[in-house]
Amino acid sequence: MLYGEVHPSGHFRFVNFGHPPPLLFCSEFGKFLDIDKSRMVQFLPLGLEIPEEHPDRSRYFSMHHRQRRANSSDVADLTLIRPGDSLFLYTDGVYDGSDQEEREKLESIMREHCRLPAKEICKALLEYALEKDDQLKRIHEEDRIDDKTVFVIKRI
Repeated sequence: MLYGEVHPSGHFRFVNFGHPPPLLFCSEFGKFLDIDKSRMVQFLPLGLEIPEEHPDRSRYFSMHHRQRRANSSDVADLTLIRPGDSLFLYTDGVYDGSDQEEREKLESIMREHCRLPAKEICKALLEYALEKDDQLKRIHEEDRIDDKTVFVIKRI
């Protein structure tokens, strides 16, 4: 789950519960920029970890519990610097955030489509992810197929 607020200036504040960190695509340079990790906050998926004082805590099992409720210091804060920049949010069925070769392929798709509306960028990224699923099916590794969600926030 992800909850975020986008300001017209390109300021994006969000809380991320369990998804890989977003990627910031710079249209001017045609590549993903590194995001300062100190500006990123990430929680386990909702339901896996709840604060000690939560009344339903005894109903859930967790590896470890949060010691306090989420507050403003738990909000990630990014700014889309230039018009045309895009923030790419995704589930691990699209990209798990670890494979450099996969990141470069996604970057190539972003570069090819970055001048299009966000909806068209999403469509291209999802088509690529579905092609990967077809490859997994051909080699009988369907168990590696996971859900796919792509969300692109583009500064105009």
